[in-house]
Amino acid sequence: MTAARPSGRPGHSPAGAPAGAGRRRLELHAHSHFSDGSLSPAALVELAVERGLFALAVTDHDSVDGIAPAAEAARGRLEVLPGIEVSSTLAGHDVHILGYFVDPASPGLDESLGRFRQERRERAHAILDRLVALGMPVSAEQVFAAAGPGVVGRPHIAHALVAAGHVPSLEVAFQRLLGRRGSAYVPRPAFASTGAVRMIREAGGVAVLAHPGTLGRGLVETLLDSGLAGIEVWHPQHGPASQRQWLRVARELGLVATGGSDFHGPQRGAGLGDMPVPETALEALRARAASAAR
Repeated sequence: MTAARPSGRPGHSPAGAPAGAGRRRLELHAHSHFSDGSLSPAALVELAVERGLFALAVTDHDSVDGIAPAAEAARGRLEVLPGIEVSSTLAGHDVHILGYFVDPASPGLDESLGRFRQERRERAHAILDRLVALGMPVSAEQVFAAAGPGVVGRPHIAHALVAAGHVPSLEVAFQRLLGRRGSAYVPRPAFASTGAVRMIREAGGVAVLAHPGTLGRGLVETLLDSGLAGIEVWHPQHGPASQRQWLRVARELGLVATGGSDFHGPQRGAGLGDMPVPETALEALRARAASAAR
């Protein structure tokens, strides 16, 4: 689902972040239409340039297909960082792992992502079958067409439910039907978070725990042995108290404190580059990637 609005204003410094004045702006968590974002990679780059960003990470869900077109569109105007966001599970929790500086041509990564795409298609069909049984049918063709060149997911089904008049909003679609407690919910085949971290590392990348929210510190420590490199501290779903908590955990465990807006498109949550993530976060991630490559 689309992330909530950020707790602070653009340019306002959340806990532990540097003051906004004079800093270079970057975005380390953004989605294109190759997953559940509304913009093409080229349009995403144009918006980043318009907003004065110097670096943009394309982190689509279970897909690296947006990286090359974004880099081509950038034409040296800003740095495009190759990234991904991998869906996984850990101790019964849905856990997302961000990967930075991955090699999109990695054979192991390509094989895993191909399997994920097929699993997502099968899950979508199973959800659509449940909706038919509930008397809320939507067109499979419409859902897969909405996914376009990217991977299909529950947000595409939610939009189809709204368009068909079955629910008044995306939020209601998830609350009543598509969320974990929804009547049409179908779980994905489990992929361990430890395996997601290893997959990212084997593809040359560094792994970061995305928007940990209420996850406990113990789960983070579980991922350390697999090679977790960082925690997303500054995120629209994290209020000041949560930011302070995760910044403290990052420092105590020797992890990179990073963040991003989790951008999905205009008018869909936080704006591109709105989270004041320190430039040092990118420098630290780059150093970790370089060290792992040696």
